[in-house]
This record gives sequence, structure tokens and C-alpha cells, in this order.
Amino acid sequence: MQPPSRRTFLALGLITLTAACTTEGATPPTPDNSGPDPDHPVRLRAVAATDTLLAAYDTLLTTPGDRTPLLQTLRAETAQHRAALAQGLPPTSIPPSTSTPSTTTPPTPPTPPTLATLEHQTAQSHLADLTTARPPLARLLASVSAANALHATALGAPTDQPTPSSTPTPTPSNTPTPGTALPALQKALSAEHAAVYGYGVVGAHLPDDQQRTDARTAYAAHQSQRDAWQRLITTLGATPTPAAAGYRLPFPVTDPTTATHLAAHLETSLTTVYADLVADLPTPHRPTAATALRDCTLRAHRWGAPDTPFPGIPTPLPTPTQT
Repeated sequence: MQPPSRRTFLALGLITLTAACTTEGATPPTPDNSGPDPDHPVRLRAVAATDTLLAAYDTLLTTPGDRTPLLQTLRAETAQHRAALAQGLPPTSIPPSTSTPSTTTPPTPPTPPTLATLEHQTAQSHLADLTTARPPLARLLASVSAANALHATALGAPTDQPTPSSTPTPTPSNTPTPGTALPALQKALSAEHAAVYGYGVVGAHLPDDQQRTDARTAYAAHQSQRDAWQRLITTLGATPTPAAAGYRLPFPVTDPTTATHLAAHLETSLTTVYADLVADLPTPHRPTAATALRDCTLRAHRWGAPDTPFPGIPTPLPTPTQT
């Protein structure tokens, strides 16, 4: 990868767009209080799956060991997930948590790899409800699912390099409405343009080792995702937003350390873009955005970014001024 040109620079599109991207056009209609909330069954399923995870953590924590601090951290994040997923449910409808192990017949503690598998299964169960949930809950489910994937990696699941999402070709029945989904798609495309540029900078400052290989893999993944959004936007009859002539970095990149910081910054910023996109897209395309959110979360972790309980829904990062 070649170092970037020194043409006139613009601010990183993906960073400046994240604030404006938050569920624009995705606010659901005011619920009809005369009937049941359609999100209640989804929330109940998500809470039940999370309770199973909490029980597994508590069972494993009955036997202290070297991994106890990690398990306690992951268990605390899982409890935060449960609290968020249970919001809006009538107290009488929430089953009591079954996370406390029985005192009469101690269960056999699961192994960390088994717990990693359970985290993966929970992530998949949350994604299965993306097409049923209303936009704000869909965004939360996608975020929690990404956190589950991160937990699975921490517990010993194979560290697969995230692969580019495959954006399906719309059909007349699932084509997004241009007035609502199209602006969000254009913002995601702009973010990917900036990420592709950013990884050109990252790769130019890394030694020829595993980190540079990782940077090349991420560069290719963002190129592929950029191309997928361009194809989708074109299918909608719109013109994809072109890449800017150049981009001004959020901080100077002069060596491998600052290059890895930039990679972590890029991926973390993209998690916010994709969490918001899950809420903005119509249901057939939500899994694509959720997959991109998960992939960016795993790459951010790989580059050393701090993990958060809710990937894509953190306190916004400082943003530079666009020029």
C-alpha cells in the first residue's frame, strides 16, 4: 500500500458523520397503547437467553481460578446487557434471573470453551430477532450480539479474521425506501471511503510483519464493504457518494504506534456508523449492517481499542473539524 498523497485534505468522513447518523429517519411511530408492545416478545427472548449466560458464568465462577477476573468482567457486562434488554418490560412479565446456582446439587462447571460456544449461540439468537424488533431495539440487539462475539473471542473461541459483509441484491419487496434508508447508506459508504484511505496510511507506517498483514486484510475488507454499498445504492437508482479528494487525519501518524491507534480509531468510529445503520435500514438489510458492526468490533479489539459493553453505542469520540 502506498503512502497517501499530500493533496488537499478533508476531515475523515466517517468520524464527522457519526453524530448525524444516529437513527436518522428511523424513529418509530408512537406506540399504540391500546395493544401489546410488539417488542415485548423479542425482549423476553433476549432476556431469557442472557439469563442462561449469566447462570453459566455464575456456575463457572464457583471454582476460582486464573481466569476469574476475566469471567467477572464478562459477567458484569452480561448483566448490563440484561438490564438494557429488559427496559420497557412490565416487571411482572420478566422472569426472575436464574443465574444463582443451586445449593443442593452443585452443577458441573462449564469450561471456558463451552461458555464461548454459548456466547456465540446467544449472539446468533439476538441477530435472529433483528427483523422483528423495532429500530431502537434492533440497534441494541446488534450491539449486544457484537459484544457476545467479543466475549466468545476472549473466552478462547477461534480468532477468525472478520470477513466483508455480503450485501444482498434488493428485490421489489425488500428495496429500502430512498427517503429513509438512502441517506444512511450514503453515510455508511462515506465512512468506508474514509476507512479505505485511513488504512492506506496505517499500512504505510507498519513494519513488514503480522500487523501489516492484518492491515492489508482490513484494507481489503473495507474495500469490499465499500463496493457492496455502492452496488446497493446503484440498485436503488441513486448515485453513490464518491470518495473525497483526501482526508485529514484526527492525529498525526508517524510510526507503528500511532498507526495502530489510527486503525483502532477507524474501527471504533465505524461501529457507531453500523449500529445506527441497523436502525435505519429496513428489516431485510439489518443483518448486513449487524455483521459489519460485529466485524468492526473484532477488528477494533485486535488493534487494541478499549472494549465496551455496547459496541457502537459508546460515548462519541472527539471529532475533528471538517475543512
